This record gives sequence, structure tokens and C-alpha cells, in this order.
Amino acid sequence: MTDTAPPPASATDPTPGTSPADSRYANEDLRPVPLAERRWTTYNFVALWVGMAHCIPSWTLASGLVALGMDWKQAVLTIGLANVIVLGPMLLTGHAGPKYGIPFPVLARASFGVRGANLPAMVRAAVACCWFGIQTWIGGQGIFVLLGKIFGGWADAARIGGYPWTLWLCFVVFWVLELAIIHRGMDTLRRFENWAAPFVLVGAVVLLVWIANKAGGFGPLLHEPSKVGWGADFWKVFFPGLMGMIGFWSTLSLNIPDFTRFGKGQRAQVLGQSLGLPTTMTLFALMSVLVTAGSEKVYGVAIWDPVALAGKTDNVFGLLFALVTVFVATISVNLAANVVSPAYDLANLAPKHITFRTGAVITGVVGVLVMPWKLTSTPELYIFTWLGVVGGLLGTVAGILIADYWIVRRTVLDVTDLYVAGGRYWYAGGWNPRAVAAFLTGGVLAVGGSYSTLDARGEKAGPFPTDGIIPFLKPLADYGWAVGLGTSLVLYAVLMAGRRTPPGPARR
Repeated sequence: MTDTAPPPASATDPTPGTSPADSRYANEDLRPVPLAERRWTTYNFVALWVGMAHCIPSWTLASGLVALGMDWKQAVLTIGLANVIVLGPMLLTGHAGPKYGIPFPVLARASFGVRGANLPAMVRAAVACCWFGIQTWIGGQGIFVLLGKIFGGWADAARIGGYPWTLWLCFVVFWVLELAIIHRGMDTLRRFENWAAPFVLVGAVVLLVWIANKAGGFGPLLHEPSKVGWGADFWKVFFPGLMGMIGFWSTLSLNIPDFTRFGKGQRAQVLGQSLGLPTTMTLFALMSVLVTAGSEKVYGVAIWDPVALAGKTDNVFGLLFALVTVFVATISVNLAANVVSPAYDLANLAPKHITFRTGAVITGVVGVLVMPWKLTSTPELYIFTWLGVVGGLLGTVAGILIADYWIVRRTVLDVTDLYVAGGRYWYAGGWNPRAVAAFLTGGVLAVGGSYSTLDARGEKAGPFPTDGIIPFLKPLADYGWAVGLGTSLVLYAVLMAGRRTPPGPARR
């Protein structure tokens, strides 16, 4: 599946002066990508999503829902619906990439202002840094568990900070390898994703066949009953679970222009994402819930971590294959989803001092400092608290971007003004107060009611009060992404009504 046609006439090719060389708001990483360098095809976008979806955290999304009481049908329905929903804003924000060749933080300048764009960019960068740390910890942990099974004794090593030093070693080695790959640039990432995607899919299928064989076939897995039924108990898990699933990819719904700016045209990004995201995530969810249900049949407890499950085998070849699969899967998603965005976002913060590669290194350092091992300690904390809050904040930013680009601008941007002071996107000192007002309002409504649930022992599983940060907003917390996106989209469109600036010179 490839696209051989040249970019459509609707795409713009940056001309000399589009992003002035002496502008303090531009560097080589932030300038528009020339048409000749927009080479990503439909297959490249499909492979990108397959590589990102087939990872341990997305596996634990589905298996975590099973661990919380859903059966396989309920979990797959929740994840499939979430990814169809999040695909919408993904395609809407991705449109600016092939058309103008600009990354997310530059697109955000149109709505937040040339300086104000640092607000959503830093929110996105902070989330990505946390995700980078989570993925790197999970990858290092996977290598630790599997190598420990092969060589033995790793878990008995001296402890540092509560964990064996051998686990810290795996974590650091994995961290260094990731940054070494991204240092080579976006084209290397594209090639890596092309072959990583099918390899990881094969690994997931192998794990499914193995557990089905131990469970006595697929029949027992498909007939495992739901512990929450379809009544009130189901809806208590479904809605926060749905928002958590949306929150998982709400990160990419913001910074997808970082990738689509390299696309040959709108057809490549629309088809590639539509074929790659919802179908892949739903299929992967089906495999993960079946495997988790199988683990409960075989071992008497739902094992929602695929690394821990793979570690149950004593077959050396199987362990080595699982080790390579974990390695490839985690690097595939972590580089694409969690390094590219903050690298651009941090470059936007100080274009003359921070390059894409420097931003990647900063991301790696912050990803360690956030102590990612605490964020994935329980499915309650992972799905309800972490993903719910992230989804609420990022949904608020997405609503503003969509309203500005599609309703206020009608997809027409003055690219040059995105890189200069005093132009149409300068607003008040480089900030658009209307965008900030919409962001703050949507953000408070989306996450102000965030609360912590109780774990199986009846203890609080999270940092928030059980009755919510702002108690009267608690009912909105389970719908954080939708509340944030809807509120900010409508409010920003209303505040900007009649203020659309027509195309043409506006610099003073």
C-alpha cells in the first residue's frame, strides 16, 4: 500500500522568507518541511500506528480492564470505541501537517500566540516526558525479568532504592539505546517503524497461541464471565475506562502534525491513520484480553503484565524471543510517541538554543526524574488517575486547536506570521488571552473533579482525595477528555467570533 502521486496542489511549499533566518522563533527543526521532503506514504503511517499500538502499555490497557472486572467483549468494545472517537481529532489536527509542513508547536502559535504556544507545548512535553519514563521503565523491567529467567539470580542482587541494581542497569541500558536511535533523526525512525510493526505483531500472536494451548483452547477464554455485568457496576468502570483509553492517544491527537508534516498529502495521512489506529488497537486489545483471561484460567489470577506472563515459561528460546519482542515493541512506540513531540516542543521554547536532538536528551533526563515506576503500580492508578487527568488536559488543548484551525481560520494560515513578532498571531505580547481563558476554563472543568479510587485492599490508589479535588466537579471527572475538548472548543470559538483575520499581510 503506497502513494506514488506527488503532493496535491493544496499543499504549500515554503518559499524563501517563509520563516526568516534571523527570526528568534525559528530553527531548522521548526521550519516548514519542503514538498520534496514530504515522503511518508499511507504504509508509513499504517506502520507507525502498528508499531505504536503494539506495545506493553497498550496491552496493559485492555488487560487492565479485565483485571478490573470486564469480560473480553466489554474490554474490546471500550477500547474499539475509544480509538474511533480519538481518531476524529487526530485527523483534524493532522490536516495542517501535509498542507503547511509545520509541527505541532508552530500550529499552536496560530491559536495561543507565537509565545503563548509554549503553554500547550510544555503541557504536551511534560506528558510525553512522563510517558517516556513509563515506557523506558517497562522496557527495562521486561529485559530484567526475562534475562533473570535465562541466567537466574538477577532478582537477588543488592537493592538500590528498593529495586535490584540489575533492574536499574537494564533501565539505564535501555534508556541509552533509545536516545542513540532518535539521535539519527526522523528518517531513521520511519525505517525502524517499517520493520518493527510486523515483528511485534508476530510476538503478540505467539503469546496468544501459547496461553490458549495451556488453557485448553480458545473456548475457555471466550466464555470467561464478566465480574461487573452490564448494570451499574459496568458503567462505573466503563466511562472512566473509556476516557482513559482516549487519554492514551490524546497525546498524539495534539502533536500528530509532527509526523503528518512529512506526509505526501492528505490521502496518505487520512488513510494511514484510519487503517492503522482503530483497527490495530482493537485487534491488539482482543489479543491482550484473551491472553489475560487465559492467564486467570491457567494460573488462578489475571496477569495483566505480558512480561510477567512470558516469564512463566522455562523455554529458553521462548524467553529470548519474548525479550527481543519487548525490546523492539517498547522502542518502537517510545521513540515515535514520546520523544518526537517533546523534542519539537522544547525546541519551540528556545529555538536558537535547543535543537531537536537536544530536546530529545532533555526528554530522556526528565523521563527518569518523574520516577515512572510509581505511575504504573496498579491498574486503578494507571487507568483512572494518570490517563484520566492526562486526557482531560490534552483534550482541552485539542479543542482549541481544532476550533482555531477549522472554525476560525477555515484551514487558512499565514505561515510567515507563525515565525515573527508583531504579526497576526502576536496578539498581546505574543499571547492570545482568549486561548488561555478557554484552556483554563476547560482544564478546570475536565480535571478539577479528579479523584482517587480504592484498590482491592480498600486503600486510596492515587494522589487525589476520594471525593475529588473540587468535590462538586467530581461527576465530570469520568468524562474529562470529552468535557475538556467540548468546553474549550465552544468557548474559544465564541471568544474569537468575528475576529478571524483575512489572509494577506498583517505584520507591522
